[in-house]
Amino acid sequence: MQSLAVGFLVVCLGPGARANVGDEKPITVPFDTLKTQHIVVMVKLNGKGPYRLIFDTGAPVTLINNKIARDSGVVPKDSKPMLPLFGSPQQHKIKVFELGGVRAENASAIIMDHPLLTAMDKVIGPVEGIVGLSFFGKYRVTIDYQAKEMTFVPVKFTPPDVLSAIEALQKGGGPKTKVVAPAGQWGFSVSKDPKDEQPGVTVEHVVAGSPAAAAGLRVGDRLLTLEGRWTDSVADCFVAAANVQPGQAARLVVLRDGKEVELRVRVQAGL
Repeated sequence: MQSLAVGFLVVCLGPGARANVGDEKPITVPFDTLKTQHIVVMVKLNGKGPYRLIFDTGAPVTLINNKIARDSGVVPKDSKPMLPLFGSPQQHKIKVFELGGVRAENASAIIMDHPLLTAMDKVIGPVEGIVGLSFFGKYRVTIDYQAKEMTFVPVKFTPPDVLSAIEALQKGGGPKTKVVAPAGQWGFSVSKDPKDEQPGVTVEHVVAGSPAAAAGLRVGDRLLTLEGRWTDSVADCFVAAANVQPGQAARLVVLRDGKEVELRVRVQAGL
């Protein structure tokens, strides 16, 4: 992560977040980093744990695996594993979510055994989930990489329900939107079978002469990440692509003939 080269990082969310900081005392929480440079923190769920989760400032939701969901009582111990993310998305409430001295009640989270987290757990584990925007979006967060500490200050900001918004868009519903800037043109489409639980999505079509074609993307490639974001579903891919600005050279990692290949796609401005 490039941010490791600087001393600290401040994460401010919501247009009014900074102005709404009151006299709340900051809470400092220690963290560690994996060999992959991911930040990991220890959390307790409903008084159980601690569990080791990745703290991801790019994750829109908080995610926990099926094992700790059952162990902490978020779901019954005899419940069957949840389906993959966005295959049949369902949010659950954690009665008490504790990250050091930071405590949240009725915190939203999704439950699934994410394939990449499962792989990380086997190699450098334990890795049992992700702390995302649905939790830390309620705070102004300062991350000090040198001291390996995070400081949380509550703000008057309610994180958006990203998962519900994505569901509404998939169904053709949701609020009407107005395009105020041209979208980026990529020139490829992807698909994924609902029963497919392997990482990534399959490239189904590449438009001739498009930025994707110029970068060397091929039909049949398995797109694993887009600009550092997981693309384990079509919805994941849309979310990742939406964060790339026209003119930006986006990094794609694909699986081709059993080997990972890195491509750079310079996104064109749409009409």
